[in-house]
Amino acid sequence: MLALLVLPLALAVSAPGLASPTSGSAVVPDRSSTGEQNGVGLMRIVVADKSGIDRLNELGVDLAEYVKPVDNGIEVHAILSPEESQALRDKGFDVQDAISDQSDYADNMAERSASIRAATAATASTDTLTVLRSEWFSSLNNQLFLNIEVKSSAGTDSTTVLTASWDSGPGTEIGSGGTATMSRFTDAGQYMYHRFSNPVAINAAPAKATITSNKGGSVTVDVAKWLGSPRKVAGDHPYVSDFVDHYMDPTEVTARFTGLAAEFPKLTELIDLPYKTNGYRRKAQAQFGTAAASIVYVTSTAYGSEGGNDVSMSLVNPGTANAPLTVSMSGKAVTVSLATNGSGAITSTAAQVVAAVNGNADAAKLLTASTYRGNAGTGVVAAAPVTNLTDNLKAPASVSREPFQMKALRIGKHRDGSKVGVFLYCQEHAREWVTPLVCVESAERLLRNYAHDPNTRKIVDDLDIFILPVVNPDGAHYSMYDYNMQRKNMTNYCSASLADPAARNAWGVDINRNFSVGSVFDGFTGASATNCTGETFAGPSELSEPEARNEVWLVDKFPNIKLSMNTHSYGGYFMWPPGAYKAAGREVLPRVDQGTEAYFWTSSDYILSRVQEYRGTAIWPGRTGPVTDVLYSAAGNSADEHWYNRGIIGWDFEVGADVYNPTTKRFTAVGFQPSFAEGHEEAMEFANGNIAILEVARAYATDKIQPQTTLKIVKQEPGATAFTFSISEPANVYYTLDGSRPTYNSPKLALAGMREGVQNIAVNSDTTVNWFSIDIAGNVESNYKPDGAGRNYNKQAVAVQ
Repeated sequence: MLALLVLPLALAVSAPGLASPTSGSAVVPDRSSTGEQNGVGLMRIVVADKSGIDRLNELGVDLAEYVKPVDNGIEVHAILSPEESQALRDKGFDVQDAISDQSDYADNMAERSASIRAATAATASTDTLTVLRSEWFSSLNNQLFLNIEVKSSAGTDSTTVLTASWDSGPGTEIGSGGTATMSRFTDAGQYMYHRFSNPVAINAAPAKATITSNKGGSVTVDVAKWLGSPRKVAGDHPYVSDFVDHYMDPTEVTARFTGLAAEFPKLTELIDLPYKTNGYRRKAQAQFGTAAASIVYVTSTAYGSEGGNDVSMSLVNPGTANAPLTVSMSGKAVTVSLATNGSGAITSTAAQVVAAVNGNADAAKLLTASTYRGNAGTGVVAAAPVTNLTDNLKAPASVSREPFQMKALRIGKHRDGSKVGVFLYCQEHAREWVTPLVCVESAERLLRNYAHDPNTRKIVDDLDIFILPVVNPDGAHYSMYDYNMQRKNMTNYCSASLADPAARNAWGVDINRNFSVGSVFDGFTGASATNCTGETFAGPSELSEPEARNEVWLVDKFPNIKLSMNTHSYGGYFMWPPGAYKAAGREVLPRVDQGTEAYFWTSSDYILSRVQEYRGTAIWPGRTGPVTDVLYSAAGNSADEHWYNRGIIGWDFEVGADVYNPTTKRFTAVGFQPSFAEGHEEAMEFANGNIAILEVARAYATDKIQPQTTLKIVKQEPGATAFTFSISEPANVYYTLDGSRPTYNSPKLALAGMREGVQNIAVNSDTTVNWFSIDIAGNVESNYKPDGAGRNYNKQAVAVQ
């Protein structure tokens, strides 16, 4: 990974009079010392493909977890100041308009309108089109949308253009519903498939669609409905919900969970996680001077809350000629008397002042001095009055500055490890204020509906539920009170060259890049191992952070945890592993097998239907799937940690789906911190999703139904026959073609490709196929014992013409 040890966003940006001593450019604008944010906003950037996203990550750009295809590339969102935006433009990036800024988090701009790619002349060759997905769905305001994904055998040719036409219902003509050109989707330089940049708004539910290629290919397919009908809730008792009425900081959230544990002792226990965080605290600092070569900044040895805020320093002109440079102490006040020449002019340079302060044993007990970002410090300093060092933290006294005790709430009637465990966790990224509300609302619903709602009682009786509402409490406090766009925790691993006060909003570790699977330390893309101010800084090593270690401790301590949900924001995604790849050759972490992939997709229909049930929000099919397929590579994320190391079936929510405006016919992003009115709605609908995940988990825990499979011939031609298997539920199929008994060591039915369904198996001579299936819960078809000696597996002859 490219390590650019420069500014908080690793970009050369300009500020009047401050030249960077390491790069020859200027330094990062001060975002913190005055309390002003200097125009920092959530900005759109359009890159050609995901290699552009990788480059932004390498530069340490503060990217949102949001990716949207547009006709000329991929749209991502980044936190940038005006200077940083211009620096990226100077590097050739297409930085566009703002989604929100510091003055109004919910002020979303209209997204860049997509231009339709002009079709190129058809060539003599005919391509083959494979339809991956073809669905219609409704979302907010009951607006209908169409989503189609198609893979062309000629898709590696950038001139391949696909056009979709659809009817307006059964029995109507193709084209009566509309026609649109599809966009070519590439990732890490490789062609994936064609799709719409955004779902297309339609007036009627189509029954069929025809996709044609300028290379000659054509295919007509059925269009299915995406997401099921709203669930009918049985029972005479009302289901109570809506337990959040404002954005809450981690102290409030933890107090809420503590109160729930005290109120419902028979159904809960509060778990103190073993690793305390570093705490909402900082060393106190002060900076003297403006020009880089003459800047001196000092940092207290103690945290501000532990005495560092009581330290002061002054730079004094002695008012006499030929005075020496001296350092004196009075309590916690450090006085630097500057050296002068024969005419009484100050001659002390920044480097000399730093050496004098650090060389004074008494002063060194209170603070350390540094030149500015590695500058040689040859500039002469100016006298400065007494300046108090400050940690600049603005949270009220109710927010402790001590290391934070993270707590998880365990909910269940039987909390002895005998029930299937589910881990729900929120706010790994500090600025995602809606996410802890989702966890709070989920916990409140489970406990307050238990006494009178039969469905809730079944969930709590049959599962062991662990809810961690705030994974990143220090960063979340900082985001709430100091710098709202803070993503990381507050632990500063930067050396003195990047530890000056102006860099304070860029310190910290991205918790969701600090895990041990597919990490940047293993060569995976989407994080930085060396750029301490980069927004995806993975820390000095895997699992270096107590926040990440607490997650790992919990799932290791309670091995009955089999499913999990990690809630983030924003963009409206529903994802699962794999979540990382190596950019060279797009080497993805091992994909889940087809049975598990089918389980993810089948579960998503139910879970997302429950999300939609609240106010009609539909998570797009194009934003549903493995992380690497629908978002980007996120090296060292927690879902991969739990799946690959422990087999925990893990999902990721990105709450805050784009809102469609039927008047402008455009989608608008909501951002990290929408107005609470919108944030409340997001919390309610995704708490619905969490309850649905628990219902899915209960179905998994109580599943005793064996899968059923049949062999299906899909293609016969002289000398070859292709077949596959039809399966009654998500399950893996093991088979043999040589007449032997199928076992767990036999070939396993695989996926045909990304988002393509199961493979077809070809044979070129008459073959007897032996097989069995096993579902995600471990039920084996016909009670067959693969490791035994039974013969009750399936058997069918496949003939070849």
